[in-house]
Amino acid sequence: MTDTAADPPLDDAEGRPDGRADRSLPGGRVDTWRHPPLVRISHWLNVVAVVVLIMSGLNILLAHPHLYWGVRSTFADPWVSIPPLPDWALIPQGRNLAEARNYHFLFAWIFVANGLVYLVWSLVTGRFRRRIWPTGKEIRGLGASVAEHARFHFPTDDHARAYNVIQKLTYAAMILIVLPMMLVTGLSMSPGFNAVGGTLLEIMGGRQSARTLHFISAALIVGFIVIHVGLVIWTGPFNNMRSMITGWFVIQPPGSTAGPKLGRRRRTDDGDAQ
Repeated sequence: MTDTAADPPLDDAEGRPDGRADRSLPGGRVDTWRHPPLVRISHWLNVVAVVVLIMSGLNILLAHPHLYWGVRSTFADPWVSIPPLPDWALIPQGRNLAEARNYHFLFAWIFVANGLVYLVWSLVTGRFRRRIWPTGKEIRGLGASVAEHARFHFPTDDHARAYNVIQKLTYAAMILIVLPMMLVTGLSMSPGFNAVGGTLLEIMGGRQSARTLHFISAALIVGFIVIHVGLVIWTGPFNNMRSMITGWFVIQPPGSTAGPKLGRRRRTDDGDAQ
């Protein structure tokens, strides 16, 4: 099996946007600058906002724990029914629809504002293109990347400087599809927004369809978080957490991996694999 999932960038432009060069460490390791301050701040703001949004959203959902498609709820044949949840999983603790809505709306706008700042900054600085948007070559290596992920093979050497194609596609889908769907479906259910632009609810197929799509978006975000945290732990929790706190990420010696070692293609001087 060849490692084509996380080839290092030929030009480490992302690593030195502010002139911070790599720092040599004992044992052949390298400390590299990975996350600028705005990335780290927006990440931790998102952590807080998403936790509150999920827990307050569950409290709102439990006011009527059934989902439907269409304009109205029939109470007879829900698409899915949500089982009872413990109070510790809710904000506020215990069933309180009015207060849960206050939390949800407040942190929804914090989440949106934070996301917009990050997105605009990423586009203006080129970070989105360099770090998130996959190249044609990376797309062609998607099959190899899937096979390596299935074997829990994750390079921690110089290949870890760049996101692999699965990471890039996942991040791009979350930023460009899932999160906008969460925002649009949430707005379509807002009575205040409907009074200004009521056609959005019709586009969603009715309030119940919008509510269901909002739930699906939330479920996709939760799934992303579970997998993300799991991979952070698998590939080195201390190193990953340190990089998101200080900005510095340790690159291990050549051949290092967080999973079973697989064969890699020998790279020529021009970067093409053989």
